[in-house]
Amino acid sequence: MNKLFIIGLPRTGTTSICAALLDEGFKVAHTAFSKHSFVLADAIADTPCYCDYPQLDALFPESKFVYLERNIDDWLPSIKMMLSKLIPHLQKKAKFNPTLNRCYEQTFALSQTHNPLSDEHLIQCYENHQQQVRRYFKHRNDQLKINVSDADSFQRLIHFVNHDGSKNKSFPHLNQGRMVTGWKDIKHPNKVNSDAFGPERRKFFDYEKKFNSN
Repeated sequence: MNKLFIIGLPRTGTTSICAALLDEGFKVAHTAFSKHSFVLADAIADTPCYCDYPQLDALFPESKFVYLERNIDDWLPSIKMMLSKLIPHLQKKAKFNPTLNRCYEQTFALSQTHNPLSDEHLIQCYENHQQQVRRYFKHRNDQLKINVSDADSFQRLIHFVNHDGSKNKSFPHLNQGRMVTGWKDIKHPNKVNSDAFGPERRKFFDYEKKFNSN
């Protein structure tokens, strides 16, 4: 295995799975905005993975992908809460990394809909993403689908990555309710900085130039 990419949408358990992987010895980046972050990490989640998995698949052959499902009735209030906080900053563009801005715009069409926080719009975004992932990985065996709330989901993940993991373990439940800083609050030597500085400073992958030129 080259890398492990967690390609579930935000608020589907990405922080929980990242925290569990840290304790299993994986070097983990929850979001990655520089090429060097991808070099350093064994597992990468959230932005840009849920959006850029086809490009990452080409850049890191023999990687594995984990799609996170969540009950839509639980996901909706959680994603609405997070987007309501992010949208004012995303619209200013200068506030966040351009990769984050691009991925949210591509996935949630924030500037293309009258009410990006409506249930109808967000359900459509969730279903569109789910269908795109299913089509892309059809007939492949390098993608796992789990719900971190399921009792056997941790064991299924460990088996999928061929790791001799902890027995009878489950995922921690982080970033519940209105919490959004679960990953930031974790102190662990295996955490990888999202903006890790490397030989090319904080340069991202060249494929993003195509998106920025449109």
